[in-house]
Amino acid sequence: MPVPPRIDAGRLLEFATAVYTGAGMPADDARLVADTLVQADLWGHQSHGVLRLGWYLDRVRNGVMNPVTQPEFVVDAGALAVIDGHDGVGHVLTRLAAQEASRRAQAHGIGAIGVRNSNHFGTCMYYTLMGARAGCMMLLTSNGGPAMAPWGGRRKVIGTNPWSVATPAGRHAPFVVDMANTGVARGKIYLARQKRQPIPPGWAIDINGVPTTDPQAAIDGIILPMAEHKGYAIAMMVDVLSGVLTGSGFLSQVHSPYKTAEKSNCGHLMIALDIAQIQPLAEFNARMERYIAEIKSVPLAQGFDEIFYPGEMEARNDERNRRDGLALPEDTLTDLARIARETGLEARLPF
Repeated sequence: MPVPPRIDAGRLLEFATAVYTGAGMPADDARLVADTLVQADLWGHQSHGVLRLGWYLDRVRNGVMNPVTQPEFVVDAGALAVIDGHDGVGHVLTRLAAQEASRRAQAHGIGAIGVRNSNHFGTCMYYTLMGARAGCMMLLTSNGGPAMAPWGGRRKVIGTNPWSVATPAGRHAPFVVDMANTGVARGKIYLARQKRQPIPPGWAIDINGVPTTDPQAAIDGIILPMAEHKGYAIAMMVDVLSGVLTGSGFLSQVHSPYKTAEKSNCGHLMIALDIAQIQPLAEFNARMERYIAEIKSVPLAQGFDEIFYPGEMEARNDERNRRDGLALPEDTLTDLARIARETGLEARLPF
């Protein structure tokens, strides 16, 4: 079997941008959405990469996501604001929230932005890293369509509901945590389906409540929470922060990006702390360096070659994949070729 080609990230970005501008997004917004997808692939998170290119495109085509985003500040109270996204592009709204949270944190020490009536935005860490680069500690929560049952139940009503925290880390790549509250992000199950691979036991149960390793049965069934009842409780917390508090949808009112003909109703909460107003940023960075050094000094357990801090593996993957090119699953390449044919952009395909 021939080895799939390594794809230049820059050319892939240009292709994805052209797809979204052709769908009616302003050029800067289209490039942002494309960049979030390519960046996820560069980090090694193919579950949130160009695998999703067609999903966002179909949401625009189906009229459930407006290609031209028109945010409205329905609350504007100094350090605090709430944005109504009016079903605009989630990536554009969340970038605005990150920028506003950082700006208000620099003015007030803390900035908190709620977003209602938004759409899925890709990886949380794409936006929390914006805060880290601005000298902030940033938290982002977001809710999603039903994927998980409440602990003890067998009907899914709670999303994977991801969250992220990022900070600068001195001479190191930023510290960044980005996780869903299921044992695995739903996108990883879609990726396994793309790769035609089984999923590990313990990820999901089918519609009859039976453990499954079949990705399609998992998608049709229920994804299991991480750490059993603890993951369920954290997912609820994220839903309350992202949906109930912001005035957006919650629980079964929210629809996932995979259901491309249904309005999302999702919400987000972004909180930024200006580190320099707590302690000098240089001091914080030095403390983070000492923190990371102590973590890495711990003796290795059997079978491990190195200890990583959150965000380090992604930074290394980014450097390698920018240098060597991206290796994408065959089904993803096939899907990109289909989108190119449908949009008349075959000449722009990067492979």
